[in-house]
Amino acid sequence: MNAGSMAVRRPGNLPDAPRGLPIVGHALPLARDPLGFLAALPASQDVVRIRIGPWHACLVCSPVLTHDVLVNDATFDKGGVLVGRAREVLGNGVATCPYGSHRRQRRLIQPTFHPSRLAGYGRIMAEQITAVTGSWRAGQPVDVLHDMQTITSRVLAAALFADGTFTCGRLDQIMGDLNTFQEGFYRRMLTPPALDRLPLLSSRRHEHAMARLRGTLAEVIADHRTAGADRGDLLSALLAARDPDHPGQGLTDGELVDQMVTFCFGGTETTACLLAWALYLLADNPAVEKALHTEVDCVLAGRPPTPDDVGKLDLTGRIVSETLRLYPPVYFVTRATTRPTQLAGHHLSKGTTVIYSPYVIHRRPDLYPQPHRFDPDRWLPDGPATRLPKGSFVPFAAGARKCAGDAFALLEATLALAAITARWRFTLAPGTRVRPAPSLVLAPRGLRMTPTIRNTPARHRL
Repeated sequence: MNAGSMAVRRPGNLPDAPRGLPIVGHALPLARDPLGFLAALPASQDVVRIRIGPWHACLVCSPVLTHDVLVNDATFDKGGVLVGRAREVLGNGVATCPYGSHRRQRRLIQPTFHPSRLAGYGRIMAEQITAVTGSWRAGQPVDVLHDMQTITSRVLAAALFADGTFTCGRLDQIMGDLNTFQEGFYRRMLTPPALDRLPLLSSRRHEHAMARLRGTLAEVIADHRTAGADRGDLLSALLAARDPDHPGQGLTDGELVDQMVTFCFGGTETTACLLAWALYLLADNPAVEKALHTEVDCVLAGRPPTPDDVGKLDLTGRIVSETLRLYPPVYFVTRATTRPTQLAGHHLSKGTTVIYSPYVIHRRPDLYPQPHRFDPDRWLPDGPATRLPKGSFVPFAAGARKCAGDAFALLEATLALAAITARWRFTLAPGTRVRPAPSLVLAPRGLRMTPTIRNTPARHRL
């Protein structure tokens, strides 16, 4: 959290989080082990104050308070250091824009993710997933996160641009620019903005990558707007969207770039991390993996999955949910109060940074017994996870600011996981040491796995 990015707003009478030090506050545990620091918080209080030097923030640790913050977005608006740094790249897209412009943007982009479009997107997903997984070679270790990013980026490119605007080279450039943004984000978030002006190589790389990313997308949008044809893709839907409260008004070119950058990041990095973590967890839980193989063999019988199969892939969906619980890609988010308010009996002045963390909530032992255990059965129709209070499971947030593309992401993750495990079995490559790498998303760094072809009954008959 960036002490230089805002005025100091001290939440009144809040208990301090543990492991704070004089002067520097919680800077050291946040820099050295942010996940360990976050995971220890629910044992202390439902709401705590964290400090970095003179900067203070209020972190909510209970599901009830988390739900209150998420649904009251007029009071707890998008803001704070994480959102401020993200806006440097994402602009004021639907994920980062303030309350005053969010309703309009949401109305304009919502048709893009209408349920009637999901089947078409699902067919695109299946094609791209099959193409990438078909390139693997048995016995040759792969960088799992990289290959999952390849799947999700190709899916997004095909869904965004039906005419193949993104060649492989152009897509690789965009993904490289996004990775430059992603890899340095956590460090940048902890750095005072005044230091951005220093002629550091990392700062120059970041600025160059972000300018090139936004410039490339601006060129693509201009080309599509000039052509004027509806290609049935995401970009065509965005170009055609009109505000019902202001007839004839749509998204400006600047707003379109913001939305496209948001889609490119949200539609690739988060789902790629989810899939990579799921494969890692399955390799570490052979009983669940065996049950999953039985399900995909029965449902798919050796063919690629389609959107029509998703309703039958029950265990696959529960594995996705349990992976989101353990490793939510967006593991903490900042908000900022727009007016003086009360939270759990504590007075918060206008401009106070409020943090909520899916990682914190999802690992509370009072909500999820044995919270570190990978247990997809929590999500059975009559399982314990279905009876939890609101705010207990928030990988996509909640309320009016809930992720607009959550159904798209879940469909893609379910189809990809089914397609991969129907044909392949993954084991950790020798010497692999996986570590969660907190940045803007929670990625499994160092995850190398070896694929082997499964000798399924359907394949054996062929």
